[in-house]
Amino acid sequence: MSTYLTEEKKNEIFAEYGGSATNTGSIEGQIALFTFRIKSLSEHLKDNKKDNSCKRSMLTLVGKRKRLLKYLTSQDIQKYRSLIEKLGIRK
Repeated sequence: MSTYLTEEKKNEIFAEYGGSATNTGSIEGQIALFTFRIKSLSEHLKDNKKDNSCKRSMLTLVGKRKRLLKYLTSQDIQKYRSLIEKLGIRK
């Protein structure tokens, strides 16, 4: 686990979006966690433009989040709309 993501922060994200801190399998919680990690990596890449391994990791996370959002859209469109509004990831 990276230094920017502590256990407390992870539990806080899952408690807010997943329903409880122990519900780590919820789609909403996983998307929120990926979003937090993507934002952190993009801040790192602003200073370190040539960090290709970090760029690859970020793009992998973006792809995973995209697939989870697509799945959430097919399952429950209302949850999808409320989640993207809450996270502010699509305009």
